[in-house]
Amino acid sequence: MTSNNPWLPAFSFSSTFTGQSVVSCWVFVFHTEQSWFEFVLLDYAPGAAAAAAAAAAICSGLPLDPLPPNRGRDPSVPHAPVRTPNLTAEEERLALRNALRYFPPSHHTTLAPEFARELRQYGHIYMYRFCPTLRMRAYPIDRYPCRTRQAASMMLMIMNNLDPDVAQFPQELVTYGGNGQVFSNWAQVIPNYSSKEQYEKMFALGVTMYGQMTAGSYCYIGPQGIVHGTTLTVLNAGRRYLGSSDLKGRVFVTSGLGGMSGAQAKAAAIAGCIGVVAEVDEAPLRKRHEQGWLMEVTSNLEQCIKHIREARCSRTPLSLGYHGNIVDLWERLLLEYERTGELLVDLGSDQTSLHNPYNGGYYPVQLSFRQANQLMSTDPNRFRNMVQESLRRHVKAINKLSDAGLFFWDYGNAFLLEAQRAGAEVEKVGGGATEFHIFVLDIFSLGFGPFRWVCTSGDPRDLAVTDNIAATVLEEIGANVTERVRQQYNDNIRWIREAGKHKMVVGSQARILYSDQKGRVCIALAINQAIADGRVSAPVVLSRDHHDVSGTDSPFRETSNVYDGSAFCADMAVQNFVGDAFRGATWVALHNGGGVGWGEVLNGGFGLLLDGSEEAAKRASLMLGWDVSNGVARRCWSGNQNAYETIQRTMEGHGQLHVTMPFPVQDERVLDHAEQHKVPTLSILDADYVFTT
Repeated sequence: MTSNNPWLPAFSFSSTFTGQSVVSCWVFVFHTEQSWFEFVLLDYAPGAAAAAAAAAAICSGLPLDPLPPNRGRDPSVPHAPVRTPNLTAEEERLALRNALRYFPPSHHTTLAPEFARELRQYGHIYMYRFCPTLRMRAYPIDRYPCRTRQAASMMLMIMNNLDPDVAQFPQELVTYGGNGQVFSNWAQVIPNYSSKEQYEKMFALGVTMYGQMTAGSYCYIGPQGIVHGTTLTVLNAGRRYLGSSDLKGRVFVTSGLGGMSGAQAKAAAIAGCIGVVAEVDEAPLRKRHEQGWLMEVTSNLEQCIKHIREARCSRTPLSLGYHGNIVDLWERLLLEYERTGELLVDLGSDQTSLHNPYNGGYYPVQLSFRQANQLMSTDPNRFRNMVQESLRRHVKAINKLSDAGLFFWDYGNAFLLEAQRAGAEVEKVGGGATEFHIFVLDIFSLGFGPFRWVCTSGDPRDLAVTDNIAATVLEEIGANVTERVRQQYNDNIRWIREAGKHKMVVGSQARILYSDQKGRVCIALAINQAIADGRVSAPVVLSRDHHDVSGTDSPFRETSNVYDGSAFCADMAVQNFVGDAFRGATWVALHNGGGVGWGEVLNGGFGLLLDGSEEAAKRASLMLGWDVSNGVARRCWSGNQNAYETIQRTMEGHGQLHVTMPFPVQDERVLDHAEQHKVPTLSILDADYVFTT
């Protein structure tokens, strides 16, 4: 079936199996009925208009008869930087073949030259002709006619990730991070490929994409997804390095206001400090200001310093956006210290997309934003050298301020890794391959990580009800935990009680909080019961960030503090992917990417629909428990004491759970003795027999 409706080409999944269904080649829907479906998306048009829209909008498949007009790029939305895959003529032909295979030969004459122009002009075939004209966003779940709500929930999450208010570059299907994509083009869903060297070519050929962390599993919920984690990090940094939870008058300097990094300004305000965030691109800076995430904006460096000093004196919480390069800001803060002896910054971090440093993830201080975008495509080698020079300057200024009392940490965006590769002084003295001057918040070992949900009704009232449910559950559980765990519960109770006041919803009605296994299961069951009772009007989708206890193997971030030699093993995410699938996830995803770059990380993600049924409650109990405990057990086995204690408590509360526990070496002299009695290495002359060929 074809349709002349141009707005929904990408979402015609059809595959019929009994009992379970495979949707595309890497996203799986489990425990559902046959999931072939047609669905329609309606806007909030009232009365007769809605009925007319319903009749016109029903579709399935690519719009081919006739083809929709090619409107090209929409100038009203931001766009991804031009890519430079450096394809040979033969590879360009292959890329065109790959793109044209979605369309019958009768359309190839029209589409081939168009796709060729996109490839040469933008470095990838996005198929702009097939970009929907209807607004992409998370519509209420009842607007998606389908045979199962599991299928509808997947479509809702996909469309939320492509909402222009949520996505970084919506027409290029980039959700966040500069290249974290939901799809490769507007007619395709494909798996990921992990070769850093070959990625750009593979992407240009249309056979792979970079899923980042949550784009690849349709679970991105806008910058709120990292607001809470950043808030917790800043609060814990204050406790650990400044000796106080009261951050009034303290200054936190960082950079990036794009996708995930856009959360930093809001997090600083919630934590009560003075957050100063540098951003070279005016578009995301203006967007965050219009959304209320930034209180003030300035492009004048001297004015920025003045604002910092005034806010410090008045101890007034502030989120200030500096339209300029972060290196200029760090060097100016250093100059102020050298001139006056006054250290105007207490805490520092970075959220530029340094997993992608040479294609728009990091802008060198020597160039303007426009100059950098031009040079990265016209002279990539020169651009690369300038990025590395900028990183060396960046780290040099931070190191000097650190000597004066600044506390700086890598937030896991590959900043210190790429700075090291550029020759900057970032190594930790006596540290291993994954250790830098880095602040690691060891809450994953306690089983805490970012747990999130989406109210599929799109009704803010449902979100308010789930917020209250989550807070109540945490308060009940938090009364009977250890002191260290109680601190995490208290932080999260504070967050969830205040979250609704900060207007963080962008796109779907979604919420995030950090919770351990018990909290996640109890919250899920309580929300499922509220759906059954009618207190929540429609199903809720549960997921988590992959920056979590078990979802990600990443030796330079999530598993950087796993010291038994297994930090570079990518088994945990795969085990979660498979285990979550068998235990009842609605869909699971296994993909590359997230913060640290191609080939450096493997992610396993999931979506789980709660519909008020007993079956949904069973799935939540089985799956969420495994999803957390798998990672805690892995960290326990590596020798982490917090994880050891956490998994012990978990086993005590679940009689059927048995985890093999490690036996630590209690007497180091055993190792010393073994070292002294090494078997000597024999030379060939010591052997009794010599074999020759």
